[in-house]
Amino acid sequence: MNNNETLPLFPLQSVLFPGGLLSLKVFEARYLDLVSECLREQQPFGVVCLRQGSELKREGQKPRFETAGVLAELTEVDSEQTGILRAKCIGRQRFRLSNPVQQPDGLWRAKVELLPDDPSLAPSENMIPTVRALANAIATLKQQGSVPFAEPYRFDDAGWVANRWCELLPIPLAAKQKLMELEEPQVRLQLVDEFLRSKGVVS
Repeated sequence: MNNNETLPLFPLQSVLFPGGLLSLKVFEARYLDLVSECLREQQPFGVVCLRQGSELKREGQKPRFETAGVLAELTEVDSEQTGILRAKCIGRQRFRLSNPVQQPDGLWRAKVELLPDDPSLAPSENMIPTVRALANAIATLKQQGSVPFAEPYRFDDAGWVANRWCELLPIPLAAKQKLMELEEPQVRLQLVDEFLRSKGVVS
């Protein structure tokens, strides 16, 4: 995927983060075609968060979505039944989009500028309780039979820790979007830490 290539978009009422897992149930023709194209070309598609409108195609309704998203790489696709696919994806690089165009079949495409990956920086000393709290949350979820994150776990990476917390926290989509777009991973983790302390999750 290069800058200024046209990328197929999958607008969702959620925010995908780099390294995050995404499960999709695909049944609309335009998105079945998108999955087939991406599998055939071994290319990612773009996940963007909806500001307004629905994930489903509705007459007379034009969705509005954010101008930054994350590349989604297909890792597994199963045909549940005729006309329905279950797809699993992982978030990769962030991008900024421009000039989105809706095709006659309803699929959106846009030119994108790829954004740099987070630099790999260790969490600062005062973030250690937040790192430990994430490890505990993962252990609890595993005991409940849930595996929310892809391995390997990178507790020594401030951006990775911040992103995983952002996926877990019950905060508005607009706030998640702003956190995803932040270029400084340690600032992102600092904001997460402040939220957790305000809720008494970390002391």
